[in-house]
Amino acid sequence: MKPVSTTILITGASTGIGYGAARQFIRRGYTVFGSVRSDADAHRLQTELGNQFVPLVFDVTDAAAVGQAARQLTDRLSGSGLGGLINNAGIAIGGPLQHQPIDVIRHHFEVNVLGLMQVTQAFLPLLGARTDHPVRPGRIQNISSVNGQVAIPFMGAYVGSKHAVEGMSHSLRREVARFGIEVVIVGPGAVKTPIWGKGTDISPYQQTAYYDSMQRFLKQVRAAEARGFPADYLGERIVQIHETARPRVRYALVPGKLTGWVLPRLLPARTLDWVLNRLMN
Repeated sequence: MKPVSTTILITGASTGIGYGAARQFIRRGYTVFGSVRSDADAHRLQTELGNQFVPLVFDVTDAAAVGQAARQLTDRLSGSGLGGLINNAGIAIGGPLQHQPIDVIRHHFEVNVLGLMQVTQAFLPLLGARTDHPVRPGRIQNISSVNGQVAIPFMGAYVGSKHAVEGMSHSLRREVARFGIEVVIVGPGAVKTPIWGKGTDISPYQQTAYYDSMQRFLKQVRAAEARGFPADYLGERIVQIHETARPRVRYALVPGKLTGWVLPRLLPARTLDWVLNRLMN
């Protein structure tokens, strides 16, 4: 069942899951407002996706730009409200926590957590979190990860940020329920997406004790990515979740779900430590 409002905001729409979701929403007749960080990406996506895609040029960490985009969208919608927000923008840069620069760790939280909340705060009034001008409640999907609940080595900053996203999503859901707004966590597993290719340069750690293990880890990541879901499949599922009348609190969209999701969560922590140690060493 398609909601009354057919307007969707997707952050990080230029590639990967965000791009796949934009394509699938547009195919279903939605108007998609997509955040991109450059005019070049804005032009490319408009050319590829057509008039139903409207680019909003902002970085989720830039408070002024996010606020300007919210005002721009408020004016454009003329009081009709926003049907959905897909908080997808994120980064994932690998490195052992002993040696990864604090600035890199901090940047994960600035983008994946604080950026997500900054966007959410700015657009919540358009989703119905207001009493002065009520609109039909929208729906928020926060894109987390398997690693929002399962911690793997050499991705500690990313893991920590996604754990934070999940905790804050649960709190937010319980707060905005008074407005009828649903907050759903979507936790993908391996996806054929550029996010991993952007963050898997292990050369800075060549002189550390972790380098050999990181090489093995990188092979595992690349093998998992090859088996991963296409971004368009994730996009289809995100559309389905948006249109579901009574969505679950959390969706695990994981290929090889038994070994990639169920067992890692059921195994005792020390047993999972042993399994991962065997894979890395």
